[in-house]
Amino acid sequence: MPADYDVITFDCYGTLVDWEAGIRAAFATLARQSGVQVDTLAALAAYQVIEPEVQAGAFMPYHAVLAETARRAAVELNWPMDDRTAAQFAASLPTWPPFADTNPALERLAAHYRLGILSNVDDELLAATLAQFSVPFQIIVTAEQVQAYKPSHAHFLAARERIGALRWLHIAQSHFYDIAPAGDLGLPAVWVNRKGETLPAGGTTPLTEVRDLHALTTWLGV
Repeated sequence: MPADYDVITFDCYGTLVDWEAGIRAAFATLARQSGVQVDTLAALAAYQVIEPEVQAGAFMPYHAVLAETARRAAVELNWPMDDRTAAQFAASLPTWPPFADTNPALERLAAHYRLGILSNVDDELLAATLAQFSVPFQIIVTAEQVQAYKPSHAHFLAARERIGALRWLHIAQSHFYDIAPAGDLGLPAVWVNRKGETLPAGGTTPLTEVRDLHALTTWLGV
């Protein structure tokens, strides 16, 4: 039986929200509006490589990261995306859908734990996304608040200040952005390995690995 916890925090996009589906849908819609044909799988692959590179530079708000990453990814697909279209891509984030298991799992967890989100996003964008969830979150830490992007430790350190001595478990899909820095800080973390990825060689071993949030609630016994 897993240890008891008081607080459970989540990464948002990729863990609670299907960001890959959201990115592909945004590229498809904007390409159609621009009269461009685009391979959305190729766009997603380019986006996933480019976004960490943009975040590793001088800090900029996440809506600017979204726009800049979309613009650079489009260039790789021979699509000279203009500033207006890149801004529309960024503005689409609140429409990206939660996974089907997200709200049922959150409702079960909310009956037993305080819930939180640690997200590489702006406050305003996250506030719009929160409208898609069926439970409230008591602890929210964003990139805008800490002026840094995971895998920096800033989100986790800010959350620890707010959580205090309460027993804390972190849940995330990305090993790079969340599981590794949580491990650096000795924070127990569960890897929601939605894509069936292999643990990186020499990478931080999570407390446990589950395929989705339904499996998480089963592991926690709620």
